[in-house]
Amino acid sequence: MVSSEINIKQKMADTIRFLASDMVQKANSGHPGAPMGLADIMVVLSEHLKHNPKNPKWLNRDRLVFSGGHASSLIYSMLYLWGYDVSLDDLREFRQFGAKTAGHPEYGEIAGVEITTGPLGQGVANAVGFAMAKEYSANLLNSDSCKLIDHKVYCICGDGDLQEGISYEACSIAGHLKLKDLILIYDSNSITIEGDTSIAWSENIKLRFEAQGWSVLEIDGHNFKEIDSALNLAKGGDRPTLIIAKTKIGKGALELEGSSKTHGSPLGEELIKRAKDKAGFPSNKSFFVPEDVLIRFRCAVEKGELLEREWRHLQKQAPLIEQNHTLERLLNPDFSNIKFPEFNSDEMVATRDSNGKILNAIARAVPNFIGGSADLAPSNKTELKDMGDFPNGRNIHFGIREHAMGAITNAMALYGTIIPFNSTFFVFSDYLKPAVRIASLSNIQNFFIWTHDSIGVGEDGPTHQPIEHLTQFRALPNFYVWRPADATENVEAWKSALEMEAPHAFVLSRQKLKVLKPKRDFGDVSRGAYLLKRRKGATLTIMASGSEVILALQSACHLEVLGVRANIVSVPCLDLFEEQTREYKEQVIDKDTKVLAVEASRAIEYYKYADDVIGIDSFGASAPAKRLFNKFGFTIENVMRRACDLVGVEYREVNLDVTIY
Repeated sequence: MVSSEINIKQKMADTIRFLASDMVQKANSGHPGAPMGLADIMVVLSEHLKHNPKNPKWLNRDRLVFSGGHASSLIYSMLYLWGYDVSLDDLREFRQFGAKTAGHPEYGEIAGVEITTGPLGQGVANAVGFAMAKEYSANLLNSDSCKLIDHKVYCICGDGDLQEGISYEACSIAGHLKLKDLILIYDSNSITIEGDTSIAWSENIKLRFEAQGWSVLEIDGHNFKEIDSALNLAKGGDRPTLIIAKTKIGKGALELEGSSKTHGSPLGEELIKRAKDKAGFPSNKSFFVPEDVLIRFRCAVEKGELLEREWRHLQKQAPLIEQNHTLERLLNPDFSNIKFPEFNSDEMVATRDSNGKILNAIARAVPNFIGGSADLAPSNKTELKDMGDFPNGRNIHFGIREHAMGAITNAMALYGTIIPFNSTFFVFSDYLKPAVRIASLSNIQNFFIWTHDSIGVGEDGPTHQPIEHLTQFRALPNFYVWRPADATENVEAWKSALEMEAPHAFVLSRQKLKVLKPKRDFGDVSRGAYLLKRRKGATLTIMASGSEVILALQSACHLEVLGVRANIVSVPCLDLFEEQTREYKEQVIDKDTKVLAVEASRAIEYYKYADDVIGIDSFGASAPAKRLFNKFGFTIENVMRRACDLVGVEYREVNLDVTIY
């Protein structure tokens, strides 16, 4: 590399450094250290990256994920320099209310941000998800003579990302699957907030990744030639590649170079001016971009448009008719052809079992509906029958990696050609919470299948009985938690969920539940709650979800013997019901009735509607499920007693041996 080329690259890198430091300084908030340390890598990566700033959604673009949100000023600087819809004024508004350039980049708020990475390590797992989506899509769309999908997935991460456990899980599955188009660039500056990483970390990252089946390259992250050589080697590899780039945090920040003090605080105007002087930049100017530097970076626009035009031209070739037909089905899935299963009212079916049949019905009609379980498919009932294993088939074996599984499927959902689902026991949804939160924040249509929904798991005991989880996830904005009462309601719930651009959870029973009359008037399941049973002259409304709906029905029938008439409201999705108009809610819950809610969970959220709630206010126990439901008051007798107390009727024993509803 001749000296003139090195000089212009150095100038480009310094431009990035000073844009990032100026952004943080003006906002008086942010992280200048990582952007300054990564600037040299970004200059070279710019020459390798295949993308089109004028069409950020071009399918065959390289995916670039910044796992560390503390590099946000770097991301925004690059988007501006490459020619995305980001201006210098946007950079000046960094971290201000209403600006595109938020403190951490959010998907959907600014073009060019592939995904909201959020907590450290999520972005690494997201990158694995993009690479998995690429692999599956390529297997469907590519032929020996024509490759419609041949891009790479790049991820830039730091020490913090690799210390988080989610990155171990994600990189383990990436190595196992030999995701050769995944390139992870590790900004190894040995600094975290508290100081040098040696105070808490001493593992050999090279050996760790090699043990996981990765190729590993080690370079000087400030040497342009070494960076370029490593990227070329990685692009031609036969497995995922980790590039360990030794860098200095705050590179170019004079006496603070290499110091943890550059991590999360502005450098100060005086130091920035001196640093600019030393680099030959005008010290009296902020957000200064030399014209020759901007021209070099903006080549991304012309290059990207040419690459996309060539790809579009390729699509028009006659031999690609079948491939383009498949691509159209992936990009625009048709749910109208799904032949959902039907269930008879004399059946007893656990909703996890009915859900398995529903998943298979969807997969048969929708070629990009794929997913799997965290080593629990036989229990979660998520196997897609006769559809093979990933990457050639539909079943993904995530292994016991719930942390990574949620983030992987988030990225798969944003890839453009995949509708993913993932599954585990409901109690282990705690492991997925960061990914679920990001899905909700970013409006990602990801389907979380959670089985073993309550104390009904019985002998497994309180460690496996998710008594507080419904409340936790219902509190999450823009997340829809479905707990269907029976197999047929489960079908109706899926019909609604598939049409919504949002994340959903299906919380399903292990125990068998009676199928309610399949031809009954459901009311509107898509509105979250509906009148399942109306009684003229009712003085009571009983709300319930899941396995407790049949209990509510039976209790209401026995209450009639005591002269108490009760309406029954099934609540498959309390989140959706919350969004309905007051008029609709008053149609469902008669304001002239007392309201009793029944749910085998904490259920405190029902107090918004109910006068009394039969829920669980302690952890469960280990015993057969029937014994536990009796112990915690989920019996006809207890529901009747509490109902009578509410409406002021004296309770007396009735014959409960007769099973009615």
